[in-house]
Amino acid sequence: MACKVLVVAEQEGGTVREITWELLGLAHLLAKGAGWAPAEIKALVLGHGIEKAAREIAGRGAQEVIAADGEALANYTSDGYDRVIEAQARAESPEIVLFGHTPNGWDTAPLVAAGLGAPLATECSAAAFEEGRPRFTRKAFNGKFVQVVDMGGAKPGIATVQRGASPPCSVATQGTVRHVDPQIGPGDLKARFVEIRQGESGGVDLTQAQVIVAGGRGLGAAEKFSVIRDLAAALGAQVGASRPVTDSGWLPHEHQIGSSGVTVSPKLYVAAGISGAIQHLVGMRGSGYIVAINKDPEAPIFGVADIGVVGDLFEIVPALTKAVRAARG
Repeated sequence: MACKVLVVAEQEGGTVREITWELLGLAHLLAKGAGWAPAEIKALVLGHGIEKAAREIAGRGAQEVIAADGEALANYTSDGYDRVIEAQARAESPEIVLFGHTPNGWDTAPLVAAGLGAPLATECSAAAFEEGRPRFTRKAFNGKFVQVVDMGGAKPGIATVQRGASPPCSVATQGTVRHVDPQIGPGDLKARFVEIRQGESGGVDLTQAQVIVAGGRGLGAAEKFSVIRDLAAALGAQVGASRPVTDSGWLPHEHQIGSSGVTVSPKLYVAAGISGAIQHLVGMRGSGYIVAINKDPEAPIFGVADIGVVGDLFEIVPALTKAVRAARG
């Protein structure tokens, strides 16, 4: 079967990273929009001792997994991964190659694109087929503009995709695993892997949250965020914020959603006191269901909301929290 979309999977120590499932989810959406068969979606996974990871990917979204297993690929190096990915892209001739916009992805994708002479769109927040061609949406000038990149029919079109830009793949498949010789040994590498150092984490990963309750400048002060935290606790949600909140120091930057924060796509997104500047909207409008609460009936947030409530958030949010707690017993 021909390959239309090639997903560059990521794994670490044999564990498949979440971005892989999101890329496969996007691949299926693109294939559906283009009228391609799901069997034309393939994944490429690199590493050493990756049989379990390859089979897991074959069972969740990829009809065929190309497994490049070798000692030289045991740890990530840009030149090692670049050479293998480029070789497999030439062999498969896909129309689209998807990378995660991760440290590995943003390091390798430009090298692969240069080697193939292919166009590249980076840090994409959405993709869709329009007029028979894939178009990738990305932010520019610190989120002040939204670009739609049309690659003019060039093949392959290569893109790095933000975490949270697409729901994880939920398609069960009975794909196959095909092993390929990476044709590269440790002595062929120009770069040498030394070690991984784990940075400190605040423990907040909004990109993986299923429910988010976000507050904005309309709350007025840091101490008033308790109404947001109470509702989040009642819903079992994460707390998010718009940029003015983090700029004011009311919450740490890791809670920021938008062009200079993170892109999210939870099942439920509740926005309270957020007007809806474009910088914030580009980071959350892919949410499954959006509830907006704002006293300004002209607030832009209502343009993307499934339910809009015009009123005082300090009356509405506590009442909503009480109702949720009562419903949950």
